[in-house]
Amino acid sequence: MMNSFLLRLLSTLLLSSYIPITASAAPIFITNYPSEANAKVFVTKYPSEANCIVYDTQYSSDNEPGVWFYTKYKSDARAVIYYTQYKTEADLIVYFTKYKGDARCRY
Repeated sequence: MMNSFLLRLLSTLLLSSYIPITASAAPIFITNYPSEANAKVFVTKYPSEANCIVYDTQYSSDNEPGVWFYTKYKSDARAVIYYTQYKTEADLIVYFTKYKGDARCRY
């Protein structure tokens, strides 16, 4: 069930860059509670391990696949995530890049 949601979430994040009306970075809310999250996320040190290479931005207007904008309010978020310390319990493995042009998701 989580895998189908995760695929829909990733598809939405990728497809949003092709729809001009909603062209903006993916608004993400970070929760401290795994039960509240849509996906558990593990951050890796290696891009080759990642499902998504993510660039975090301060601007909600950035329009690129793999670009995340952190929102302060859960109600504004497209996805609620929980960062886990354990790769084995993660639904999504991400690598953070310094360059917006490197951001992408593969699944």
